[in-house]
Order: sequence, then structure tokens, then C-alpha cells
Amino acid sequence: MKTFIRWIAPLLLGIVMFNCIRLVTDLPRNDEFWSNSLRYHMQALCVTILSCYYFDYRIRKFLSKDNSRIKQSTIKEYLLLTFIVFVSLNLMMITGDLTGLLYMGNHLNDYVIANVIYLPLFLLYYTLVRSYLITTNYHKQSLQLEKVKVEQLDMELKFLKSQYHPHFLFNALNTIYFQIEDENSQARSSIELLSQLLRYQLYDIQKKVTLRQEIDYLTAYIRFQQMRMSQRLQLTQEYDENMGEQEIHPLLFQPLVENAFKYVGGDYNIYFSFKLNEDRLLFKAENSIPANSAEQKQKDKGIGIENLKRRLNLLYPEKHQLTITHDKEMFRAELTLKLDSYAD
Repeated sequence: MKTFIRWIAPLLLGIVMFNCIRLVTDLPRNDEFWSNSLRYHMQALCVTILSCYYFDYRIRKFLSKDNSRIKQSTIKEYLLLTFIVFVSLNLMMITGDLTGLLYMGNHLNDYVIANVIYLPLFLLYYTLVRSYLITTNYHKQSLQLEKVKVEQLDMELKFLKSQYHPHFLFNALNTIYFQIEDENSQARSSIELLSQLLRYQLYDIQKKVTLRQEIDYLTAYIRFQQMRMSQRLQLTQEYDENMGEQEIHPLLFQPLVENAFKYVGGDYNIYFSFKLNEDRLLFKAENSIPANSAEQKQKDKGIGIENLKRRLNLLYPEKHQLTITHDKEMFRAELTLKLDSYAD
């Protein structure tokens, strides 16, 4: 029903507008309604209807591009609209008169009558469409807000339930730590690193963190991964000294770091780089791969990368760029972020 009204409304507007012209011009002269040339009347009616459809299309496109257009100064909005409609309307009548499509027999009188009738009706139609879109957007936003509230409550409930498990896990790790002999420093170091990583993942991901906190987590994660790697591994890391208190959403780099350790092969080279360029953070991860590795060519389609892409689209819409490439010897991933502390 809404679609039907949406498409029939400009037609009805055009018919009403043109018949108002006929009422004003025919009846005062005691002429019959729609008197004189029927062909010119039908041509003018068709032009009016087409103009209404074009007007409807333009105003809906204008209002739907950005909600901020509706929030601007109403006086300026209507003054601009009146000027545009006035100029377009008169240009259309002049062009139609010169080409013979429209018949402006009374010249100035016909132009004045058309402006007096068409302008208010166009503005009235715009007001109706504008009000409808504002109401529709309000209802959509209200529904989205309610949905977000429900999701937040659900997340809070899940978070409260999950608190029982981390406490048990940390207590268990603590127990194992003290059961390990003091001489076995490597095992104790591994448990300490694991506790640090788990604590960050469980508690700090609920909010934004500083770039320094994220880097500290990643360096700990890299140390933990190194413990289980072969001594053949050649690891190179570069960190920009300017990284510090800039805010960032956590755990965005871990999937790329994890992939590097998971799929490294060949010469066993891994390279990580963090560089800061004003409001842009560029992260690079490179790892050598076994020759002719079919599995490696498919890893960029894994669950971890797909989840990362979804998180980036939600957290940094139009403020990130993720590029993943590989050749026969190397796999490369580059992630560029516009940091939140500098975001508009």
C-alpha cells in the first residue's frame, strides 16, 4: 500500500495542479472547463505530471542522502527550495512555449498564474514528504535503539555469567604456577605470560585501550608464540616510538600476528611493523611460506580474517584498509587505521 501511494502521489499532484490552472483561467472568462485546444491541454497535463514525478524523485533523494539535511535551518531550506522551484518552473514554461509544447497565450498572465498555483502546491507536497521521512526515520531510530538496548542487556547478562569461569581459570593457573619447581623458570614464565594474555582478553576488550596497552599485549603474545617455535625462526619487529596514549579498539592485530606464526615456513622469517603517520597507524605482518603451499593460499579466507573484517567494518567504517597478498615465498598483510583520538 505504501508503495502504491508513493508512486500515485505525483500523478495526483500533477492532475490537481493542472486542473487548478484550468479553473482559474477558464471559469472567470465564462469558458467551458478545458475549453479551446484539447491537444495543448493534454500536452501541458503530461508535462505537469512528469515534472511532479521528477520533483518527487529529487526531493526524496535530497532528503534521504543525509539526515542532517533535515536538521538544517528550516527557513534557509524552504527559501532555497522556493528559489530552485521558481527558476526551474519558469525555465520549463519558457522552453515549452518556444518549442510549441506549451501554449502560453496570455503571456505574463499565464506565467503569473502558474507560479501562484504551482509554487505553493510544490512546497506543500515537499512538506508532506519531508514530514513523512522525518517520522519514518524517527521510528527506525527508535526501533534500532530498542534493539541495541536489548542486545546490551543480553551482553551484560552473558558477561555476568562468564565471570565465574575466568576466576576459576586464573585460580587454576595460579595453583599450577606454584606447583612448578623454581628451577623450571621457562614453564613459570609461560604461565605468567598466558595469565597476562588471558586477563587482557577477558577484561580489557570491553572498552577502548591505549595504543601502548595494545602493543604491550602484542609483544607478550609474540613472546608466548616464540616459546613454542623452532629455533630456526628469524623474527624482526619495528615499533614507532611515537605510539603511546592514542585510543584504539583492542585485539585487531592479533589475528594477523597469529596467522604469521601459524603458517610460517620455508625460511622461517617473520616481520612485524608498526608505524605512525599523523592520524594513521600502519601495521604490517609478513611471513615466509613453504614453496607451493596450497593451504597458505586459502588462509586469507579463514574464520579469523573474516571476523576481523567484520569487526573493522563495525568499529572503523570507512576509516580502515586491510590488504592481504601473497606470492610463492611470502605472505603479507597490511592494516591501516585512522586512530580514534584523531577521528572526526
